[in-house]
Amino acid sequence: MKTTSASPTAQLAAFAANLKFEDIPASVIAKTEDLLVDWFGSAVAGKGSRPVETITNFAASMGPANGAAEVLINRSRSSAYFAAMANAAASHVAEQDDVHNGSVFHPATVVFPAALAMAQTLGSSGRQLLTAVVAGYEVGIRVGEFLGRSHYKVFHTTGTGGTLAAAAAAGSLLGLNAAQMQHAFGSAGTQSAGLWEFLRTAADSKQLHTAHAAAAGLMSACLAQKGFTGAAQILEGPQGMAAGMSSDADPAKLTDALGTRWATVETSFKYHASCRHTHPAADALLQVMQAHSLQPADIARVVTHVHQGAIDVLGPVVNPATVHQSKFSMGTVLGLVARFGHAGLVEFDKHFQEELTVALRDKVVMELDTEVDTAYPRRWIGKVTVTTADGRILQGRVDEPKGDPGNTLSRDEITAKAQRLAAFSGGASEDEMTQAINALWAIAQKPKVGPLLSGAA
Repeated sequence: MKTTSASPTAQLAAFAANLKFEDIPASVIAKTEDLLVDWFGSAVAGKGSRPVETITNFAASMGPANGAAEVLINRSRSSAYFAAMANAAASHVAEQDDVHNGSVFHPATVVFPAALAMAQTLGSSGRQLLTAVVAGYEVGIRVGEFLGRSHYKVFHTTGTGGTLAAAAAAGSLLGLNAAQMQHAFGSAGTQSAGLWEFLRTAADSKQLHTAHAAAAGLMSACLAQKGFTGAAQILEGPQGMAAGMSSDADPAKLTDALGTRWATVETSFKYHASCRHTHPAADALLQVMQAHSLQPADIARVVTHVHQGAIDVLGPVVNPATVHQSKFSMGTVLGLVARFGHAGLVEFDKHFQEELTVALRDKVVMELDTEVDTAYPRRWIGKVTVTTADGRILQGRVDEPKGDPGNTLSRDEITAKAQRLAAFSGGASEDEMTQAINALWAIAQKPKVGPLLSGAA
């Protein structure tokens, strides 16, 4: 599908507004269904998290008690705005939601909450929901790529670019035309926010970033439908997002092969319950340990050869004080991986501060690697050098971490992951999850998107 509008922002808006289910290849629809089930598990996993419950309680105090949109962690109903806010916060706390490598953007946690809330409010079909989600992914990923590496050094792209992604998804369901969608982007972009400083003090801001992005994007689309105008070139304009938030923005990436390159299918699933920057090194360490039958006591030192983005995000976390902060500690993640073979929710919750984990954590260092840094963000290569207690120097390398498109999760693995997430949080029973997941696999056949869970939690 081609667009002819002059500016990159206008072209991207026209693409999102004009996208139809029939335009999307079957393989992209199938991947979107996979991403939906994967996101659902992460959203349910937010139940019981203090930051998530705080945002959800705020939403409940502000919104109606009988809206059409579903708040997943407690089965309540609210307006689309507040349900999107609550569900976006919930789905970004377990650190198991998806990520697109090239944009360093977590699409699901902002796109699905806005799309689901709007679809339930409007009575949209499953096909309309899936179309809206693809529009959101394609827009958000390209905005993230456009803003570049300099943006991510300070700004949390999921909170910034995610606002436009949510606007695209909600706008698609509202049936915005190209001009209205461009106004929605303008309103969304002027509200884009999210700074990495919170990691230094284990603050709750990461959940606020996604809650705000999903809700603000949805609001921007609704305002545009009613004639509210936004900046025409919010992305590439002389006082737009790139001007204030990036030093290496590339406007060409906003329109990169729209309608032929489906960035949605490039999205990766998260296997470990931690920041994605830790995953390549974690998989490389596992490779070394398995190949050489190492035990944790055999490890004297681990050098992780990383890209600069990993150092920027993970470097400030030296002595993690909370479970969530520990997921941004390279040493903690590798310590858990060395001990248990993976870094899952239970491992973080029960073991991140144990003496053995801390001892392993302190043996891990990050070093900038030219090859890894040059490949990033298009490829996230994992390289480690392990020094053993008996003096051996062992190398590990993983070119596609578990969950990447070339090393992806099967539908059985996605389903099992969602069940584990729900069981950990107590957000839904196994039977409830099975029923909901089965319905989600068949969402394209649904004439109307209804509640995913029913009854009281």
